[in-house]
Amino acid sequence: MTASTYPQAQRFSRSDYKTLGLAALGGALEIYDFIIFVFFALTLSQLFFPPQMPEWLRLLQSFGIFVTGYLARPLGGILMAHFADHLGRKRVFSLSILMMALPCLLIGIMPTYAQIGYFAPLILLALRVLQGAAVGGEVPSAWVFVAEHAPANHRGYALGFLQAGLTFGYLLGALTATLLAQMFTAEQILDYAWRFPFLLGGVFGVIGVWLRRWLSETPVFLAMQARRQADAELPLRTVLRDHRQALLPAMLLTCVLTSAVVVLVVITPTMMQKTFGMSPSHTFALSALGIVFLNIGCVLAGLLVDRIGAWRAVLVYSLLLPVGIAVLYASLIAGGVWLGAAYAVAGLSCGVVGAVPSVMVSLFPAQIRVSGISFTYNIAYALWASTTPLMLIALMPTSPWICVGYCVVMGAVGVASALRFGRRGALA
Repeated sequence: MTASTYPQAQRFSRSDYKTLGLAALGGALEIYDFIIFVFFALTLSQLFFPPQMPEWLRLLQSFGIFVTGYLARPLGGILMAHFADHLGRKRVFSLSILMMALPCLLIGIMPTYAQIGYFAPLILLALRVLQGAAVGGEVPSAWVFVAEHAPANHRGYALGFLQAGLTFGYLLGALTATLLAQMFTAEQILDYAWRFPFLLGGVFGVIGVWLRRWLSETPVFLAMQARRQADAELPLRTVLRDHRQALLPAMLLTCVLTSAVVVLVVITPTMMQKTFGMSPSHTFALSALGIVFLNIGCVLAGLLVDRIGAWRAVLVYSLLLPVGIAVLYASLIAGGVWLGAAYAVAGLSCGVVGAVPSVMVSLFPAQIRVSGISFTYNIAYALWASTTPLMLIALMPTSPWICVGYCVVMGAVGVASALRFGRRGALA
């Protein structure tokens, strides 16, 4: 990968800032639509499964439907990536948000188990599959879109800022859940108020589609189109034939990124309620704080990428990941001592989420970049994110330190990947 693949301007122009801002905001709205489900997993488990079913089994099945969205990512991501490499980044970038918003809106108006029985969880499952396909196309397309617009010497910052925008979608979900917990009683939420966040997601989707009308196609794709390189053979075939050496590092780094998100955003808020007995409103507020510092951590990681190189930044944040999660769980186990500060430290330490994209976009050439990233990222994310939450929830009763041990292992994977594969580019 040569620097000539990307724009060479040394500073961000006003147009660059506009593109980055619109891409990040649109991504945040789409991620909100996908993640809001997890903040209401306990509520949905009561609404969409038989009341006589044990509570732990209902919760497990609710999370099972949530992670099914991850399993659907590869198919949607690969198909949308094919068109992104052939027809343009912008078109697919706009389509993905519409595919996310409509199912979110339908979840907000659909009947529950009490009204239609087992059809309710089946419909919910189908809608989550559609959302998974949409987010599978969103993230790789967003990375490539921003990387190909950004000045080469600020690409790390641009991708870190984009990741902060995507994780801001998690924050929107946490703030919405916090607001509902404060405005309505548990009975009211269970009765009707649970629908409001999903209806809001439909509105967000319309706004996101409108925002992306103002984006322009990337200069890299326009140059390929002028040279007719976008009309080559099936991009995925090229990836599997000519770029197999990039598949393993891309998948390993995806697993590390996924682990940080799953532990900080998905698992810990649920465990704070179920294992540590915290109220939903307190849990959601702390989760929102952690996500704010995750956003900051992503931007800082992007700045570090521009300073020391992408692989070195991944190595640093792979070391920090288990440290931050250990601080958080030590505070929880100690009864919530300095819990807000601990959550902030954990969020900052998950900055690997902001460093990994810079490595990913450098692993594949422009002609097959979206397909290469989408194939590796979505398959690894689907396998890892669909099994990790269920595994951690099942193992949590054995030890409250289980998430810390898991992050130690994943941090080691990140360090080993940086040392092994980063040497090819002198850890650049």
